[in-house]
Amino acid sequence: MSFFQSEVVRAELTEIQELQEEVYGNIFEFPTMDMEDKKYHVDLLERLLNKQQILYTRLSLSDDPQAKMMKNDIMKSASDLGLPDNVDMNVLFNNMSKAIGFMKQHIDKQS
Repeated sequence: MSFFQSEVVRAELTEIQELQEEVYGNIFEFPTMDMEDKKYHVDLLERLLNKQQILYTRLSLSDDPQAKMMKNDIMKSASDLGLPDNVDMNVLFNNMSKAIGFMKQHIDKQS
């Protein structure tokens, strides 16, 4: 079975897409959101990051050529965004997770 034929993988990809649409759909409204909406938005962002990290790990462990191609596409996109070539994506995920933690702390202090 191909990597992308797995029901688990397809469900995860669908959930990632839905989370991305919700997060990016109201990202510009974030500064004007009330505290509860900000908390909800940051929680969505955290769920999205966790799902992306799990998917990336699955891609890394797979021998499927399409999975390898998707992983390479992710690495290329990261490079296009200015990250060093061959950046350790786990370090990136950890740093993003810390940033989300700081966002949560900041929101908690404001409320």
